[in-house]
Amino acid sequence: MKRIIFIDKKFKTNPLKYIVQCFLATLTVLAVLLFLDVLNETAIITALGASTFIVFVMPTQYSSDPRRLIGGYFVGLIVGFIFFLVSKSEILNPFIENQTTLLVIIGALSVGTSLFIMAVTNTEHAPAAGIALGLVINRWDYVTIIFIIIAIIWLASVRIILKKYLMDLISPHVNPPQEHKR
Repeated sequence: MKRIIFIDKKFKTNPLKYIVQCFLATLTVLAVLLFLDVLNETAIITALGASTFIVFVMPTQYSSDPRRLIGGYFVGLIVGFIFFLVSKSEILNPFIENQTTLLVIIGALSVGTSLFIMAVTNTEHAPAAGIALGLVINRWDYVTIIFIIIAIIWLASVRIILKKYLMDLISPHVNPPQEHKR
């Protein structure tokens, strides 16, 4: 019978790194929550929270690379802004009268378009697709955009500055699940 381990083995040898990295992530999310409107900008907040997780828990992984962080958010912001403008225009009104349906369709298109552009430009950062959606479905202002840019540059800078001190807190699967053979 296989023993289930609830505490990561690396924690026992590196408890201070776990504490410091999670504390830095907490401070980052605190700043986001203090600055942004938690009731109206939920998609934007959750995207930044997910990016914070990636940077502080998986700092050596592909998705935490500054190119992916900054580039992915740049793509998400531009695509989200363009689709926001489309959602506010009257171009699609003759085809889709229900505003909720219109936002759903345009929100989905913003995510799909941002994913495509990120994949083509090698700036893949999953949470940044949430920014594109957030700009379409949430209320926001230009200060929010500036704050997002500052937050992402700060996250990328922290990763660059502290890279030699940060470690991946996620342990790789020792025995990944095997596919069943028929």
